Amino acid sequence: MTRNRIMRGLKFGLFAVLFVAVFGFVVMRLWNWLTPALFGWHLINFWQAVGILVLSKILFGGFRGRPGPHMYWRRRMMQRWEQMTPEEREKFRQGMRGRCGSFGPAAAGPKA
Repeated sequence: MTRNRIMRGLKFGLFAVLFVAVFGFVVMRLWNWLTPALFGWHLINFWQAVGILVLSKILFGGFRGRPGPHMYWRRRMMQRWEQMTPEEREKFRQGMRGRCGSFGPAAAGPKA
């Protein structure tokens, strides 16, 4: 049992190192190909490319991982929405329009 976990951990580590190496190399090559010609910026090395990857992950992706308990409210709202009648849905939309402004397809009605 523990041997299986060790092998799984080693595989995960190998794939993580491979992932960082490949994407770091790709970022470095793209940066060094595009930015000096377009903007006159300096060339970067491999570790700077890895730093750009980490920075972009922090700024744009975060470290959340898979959707989990923090997405519970979304599942709950979808279940509640599916159980509503069309009249209840329209009443809910009207209430939300009063609080948040219009969203979704506008209800058909007379135009002024």
